[in-house]
Amino acid sequence: MGLPSIAFVTGGYSGESVISYKSAETIEKNLDRHKYNVYKIDITPGGWFYHHNGTKIPVDRNDFSLSIENARIQFDAVLIGIHGTPGEDGKLQGYFDLMNLPYTSCDAATSALTFNKRYTVAVAAFAQIHVARSLHLFKNIPVSSEQILAQLQLPVFVKPNNGGSSIGMSKVNAASDISAAIQKAFQEDDQVLIEEFIAGREFTVGVFKTVDGIIVLPITEVRSKKEFFDYEAKYQGMSEETTPAVVDEPIAEKIRSTARRVYEIFNCRGVVRIDFIYNEAKQQPYILEINTVPGQSEASIVPQQVQAMGWSLKEFYSALIEDALARKNKP
Repeated sequence: MGLPSIAFVTGGYSGESVISYKSAETIEKNLDRHKYNVYKIDITPGGWFYHHNGTKIPVDRNDFSLSIENARIQFDAVLIGIHGTPGEDGKLQGYFDLMNLPYTSCDAATSALTFNKRYTVAVAAFAQIHVARSLHLFKNIPVSSEQILAQLQLPVFVKPNNGGSSIGMSKVNAASDISAAIQKAFQEDDQVLIEEFIAGREFTVGVFKTVDGIIVLPITEVRSKKEFFDYEAKYQGMSEETTPAVVDEPIAEKIRSTARRVYEIFNCRGVVRIDFIYNEAKQQPYILEINTVPGQSEASIVPQQVQAMGWSLKEFYSALIEDALARKNKP
């Protein structure tokens, strides 16, 4: 038997595709070519392609296969590296489920749910996990600043409800700034989430599943050089990250156990990154969001945490692929 054929999908249909390509550079360098035949497939609004010897070979979407020099390539599993739609919101996952093709991320239902920040915190709150008070706005249903401030206390965060890269996000300290912040968020999405500010330290932790069980990675503390952890802080070096976080063990254990519980409650698969604020007054972690396709670029947090745990990225990506392959042909 030959090596398993793995489709590594990158790109995407949203502005987050630029981050997918950054992640792809790291992932490609660290895939074990002795274990897998890897085919990088670029999923773009203009088509799905495999680049081979300078030519673009289209993917046959009827069965997600490739025809290369008269040979037909069928895949054993898919490594999903797409941030934003359609790789993080459940659309591709549903397609791969129809193909009976295992993949390295959460399933379609969990991906769609966690891509919606408001639905994520609603399900978390239902499971008695601490969340910020929030409001969910829709583009076609106007809500005044007065109505918002009657329900939430300043300061608040205003952010697009879908997506994970903090594009279009604002922190609002004054009532007069709410309208502009909402307009900015609506430029990115038809739904907007407004959340009360939770004071505390910001921590983020990766959690992943292997064939042997769930592993919680070392915790990272994030200190933004800006007022909050926005796009520039995340991707343009405007944040300071400490991995592993310097934190008292009782606090670290609360964050780890909450992260594991979130992973289980949301029926996650593959690697996810869960963001928390630890509130000193309540002595509890508050969940902010779940990223089901966390960034994998050199600057990204999950690769830092994997290395802090003592694993190589090659071992890590192999573990994710092996977990997906173990689901092959299972109903």
